Amino acid sequence: MGPLQLLLPHPATGELFASPVPPGSGWPGDVADADTPVARTAVQVRRLAAGTGLDELEARVSVCAACPRLVAWREQVAREKRASYADEPYWGRPIAGWGAPDPRVLVVGLAPAAHGGNRTGRVFTGDRSGDWLFAGLHRVGLATQATSTHAADGLRLVDTRMVATVRCAPPLNKPTTQERDTCAPWLDAELRQVADSVRVVVALGSYGWAAALGAFGRIGWEVPRPRPKFGHGASASLDGPHPITLLGCYHPSQQNTFTGRLTEPMLDEVLGRAADAARIPR
Repeated sequence: MGPLQLLLPHPATGELFASPVPPGSGWPGDVADADTPVARTAVQVRRLAAGTGLDELEARVSVCAACPRLVAWREQVAREKRASYADEPYWGRPIAGWGAPDPRVLVVGLAPAAHGGNRTGRVFTGDRSGDWLFAGLHRVGLATQATSTHAADGLRLVDTRMVATVRCAPPLNKPTTQERDTCAPWLDAELRQVADSVRVVVALGSYGWAAALGAFGRIGWEVPRPRPKFGHGASASLDGPHPITLLGCYHPSQQNTFTGRLTEPMLDEVLGRAADAARIPR
């Protein structure tokens, strides 16, 4: 058996998987199978994102192959693992949205981390940014536990859903404009599925802020003009069938948390405002 076919045990279940993980092979939370249609161009992304339910949308996102640079990078990372995770299989595929199917709070981030979501198969799971974010969500009552280590750890979000603007881990955490635009129909389709229940959007960083404004504008919501500027604690109103409050939050990156630009009280203040505005008991 060559190195590309090496099977390693999932850290929770012990089941053996290749890296990247083939769809339908039993990875916790994987809703795709061998028959899930694969988008290989931007045109196919637009076609496959339209007119499907949330579960099928998640499945199609999780097998997307429309951006050659991102496909090559996510799979390279999955094969050439970080030393500390050398004995684990890596997901190595796009990351679908995750959480409540009818969320009152929506968290919008940038992209999966190379050795976080790209390893675990769940957004914001398995890296230090996720450690900060889930701990904060738990402190304000939006997550059932304070840690998020893998896709079979039992964590649930409370009336909350997370999405990444770009669904694959990009090199240097910097997707190109073309990659962002190619991926955008997945985000737009997901927002159409959940917008009826959403009351608050928490945008992580200026990228998440711009993505949320752009996506809601594309699906027919009225976005303020001129577009409001991002800042930690900034807010804006999105008008549609019901009002949605957009809140800005510094991204819980190590650059921000190590330097004190983002502290736990600062994170909790924004997430608590989101929970209260969405009328989620805590």
